[in-house]
Amino acid sequence: MTIKVAPSILSADFARLGDAVTAAAEAGADWIHVDIMDGHFVPNITIGPPVVAALRRVTRLPLDVHLMIEHPDRYIDAFADAGADLITVHQEAGVHLHRTVETIRARGVRPGVAINPATPVGALEDILPFIDLVLVMTVNPGFGGQRFIANSLRKIAAVRDALAHLGSAGVEIEVDGGIAPDTAGAVVQAGATVLVAGAAVFNERASVAANVSMLRKAAA
Repeated sequence: MTIKVAPSILSADFARLGDAVTAAAEAGADWIHVDIMDGHFVPNITIGPPVVAALRRVTRLPLDVHLMIEHPDRYIDAFADAGADLITVHQEAGVHLHRTVETIRARGVRPGVAINPATPVGALEDILPFIDLVLVMTVNPGFGGQRFIANSLRKIAAVRDALAHLGSAGVEIEVDGGIAPDTAGAVVQAGATVLVAGAAVFNERASVAANVSMLRKAAA
C-alpha cells in the first residue's frame, strides 16, 4: 500500500490556515488531517465544522477529520455536511461504536476508529471488519509537538497482524503523534500506511515542501 502523508493543521498558523493547506497540497501531501478537540475528552479545544467547511473550499485533498470529543455521534452530520472525507472517532469515546461507524458510512464518509496509547489493540477486535482506517495514537492526545511513544511500534504491528488475519489488508493504518523523519521509517516498517505530522511539516526550520519531502524519504 502506498504511504500517505497527512499534514496536521494543529501545528499550522491558525491565522493563515488556507495558505497552510495550499502549501501542503503543493508539497504533494495526500490528505489534510484536522484535529477536533472539545476540552473534555482531551485537555485542549481546537476547531469545529465551520473551519472544516472553510478548508473544504480551498482544497480538493481529502479532509481527514479526527474527532477527539465526547459524544461524537452528535456531530457526525455536521462534519459530513462540512465536507469531511474521513471521520475517525475514538474507541474510548464511543458508547455504541458500531452504530457510530455505520452512521458515518451512511453519510458517504469513510469511517475510522482511533485508540489511545493505553488502549489495547484487542479493544478493536469486533469493529475492525466495519472500518476503513485504524488510527494508532503514538502520543497521548490533546497537544501537538509531543515525543513519540516507542512502545507504539508494537501496537502498530499488532494492528497490521489483526487486519491481515481478517483479510482486511486494505484498511489504512494511520499513526499520529511524534511523527518526523527520525520515526517515520520505523512506523512504516511496523505497518503504518498514513503518517500524520504536524510540527514536522509546519515549522520555521524549513519549507512545507522540504519537510514533506524529508518525511517521504524517511518513510521509504
